[in-house]
Amino acid sequence: MTDTPFDWMAAANKKAKGKRPEYFDDPEDERMLSILMAVVGEVSVLRERMDTVERLLDAKGTISRDDIESYTPDKEAAYERGAMIREYIYRVMRGPHQMVEELQRAEPPVEEVSKELKEI
Repeated sequence: MTDTPFDWMAAANKKAKGKRPEYFDDPEDERMLSILMAVVGEVSVLRERMDTVERLLDAKGTISRDDIESYTPDKEAAYERGAMIREYIYRVMRGPHQMVEELQRAEPPVEEVSKELKEI
């Protein structure tokens, strides 16, 4: 173990190895997705932390920072948290998911379009 403290900012800003996956043609859309997902992750962590605070307050009436840091949810709490996070992510990703579904809808074959145009 070293005496040098861990640099959280350096670790958070480290670039991942390999090529970043691309989902959109426009790099600005890629950056916006990246920002969105970072915020979603942060809010998710805050929601879990708030859940911890609420559960500890219900159980003890008063809490310390150490209580929060050392809290481990029981099986029921972990299940409820999982459901809460899945619901949250579904709500956040509903728009992008609907966009993808729209893009995946099959367009009619060119022959069919051509036939319809000839009938006009």
